[in-house]
Amino acid sequence: MNRDKRSRIYHKLKELDPKPTTELSFATPFELLVSVILSAQATDVSVNKATAKLYKVANTPESVLALGVAGLKPFIRTIGLFNTKAENIIRTCRILIEKHGGEVPRTRAALEALPGVGRKTANVVLNTAFGEATIAVDTHIFRVANRTGIARGKTPLEVETRLLRLTPEEFRKDAHHWLILHGRYVCKARRPLCGACVIEPWCEYGQKDLRLGKRA
Repeated sequence: MNRDKRSRIYHKLKELDPKPTTELSFATPFELLVSVILSAQATDVSVNKATAKLYKVANTPESVLALGVAGLKPFIRTIGLFNTKAENIIRTCRILIEKHGGEVPRTRAALEALPGVGRKTANVVLNTAFGEATIAVDTHIFRVANRTGIARGKTPLEVETRLLRLTPEEFRKDAHHWLILHGRYVCKARRPLCGACVIEPWCEYGQKDLRLGKRA
C-alpha cells in the first residue's frame, strides 16, 4: 500500500469520526488504567458496567487499595479472569502509592512495570490519558492493519512499529481509535462488511472474484 492510499483511508476515517476516543468510561488516568487492565479478554461494555459501580465507591489508588482483593472482587466478578485482575489491580495501586505519589506514571517503562500492564495497555494509557501518539495493537487493529494492507506484520509489535512509521503524522495520535473501531464494527473477523465499508476503494483485502462476488 502506498502513501496516497493510506492518507485517503485516514482522511475518510477522520471525516466519519473527527474526534475518536475509547469506548471505556473513565474520568481520570487512574480510572482509565484500571479499566484497561480489566478489559483484557473482556468487552468494553462489560467493563463499563462493572466500573460504573466500582468508581462510585473507589476510584483512586488509595481507595481501591483499601478495598483489598476480597473487597474488589465482587465489583468485577462478571469480568473474565477477575481473580487475577483483582490481585494485579491491588498490587498496582500499592506501587502507584509507594513509588509514584498515587499518580499514574507517564513513561512506558514505569507503566509496563505495573502488574497486569503490558505494552498494549501502556500504549492505551499514554495515548488516551496523556495524548501521546502511540498505537496500541490489539486483535482488531492487528487484523485491520494486515487485512487492508495499511501495515502488515507477523506480530503485534511489528504491526505497531510499521503503523507508527507509515501513518502520516497528522493522523498518528487518533489512528489507534479509528482502526480499533473500524475493526470492531466494520472489518469484523468472520464477516467483514466490505460492501458497507467506506475505505473499501483503497483496501487491499485479497482480490475480488467478479463471477462469484467473493474475495479470493
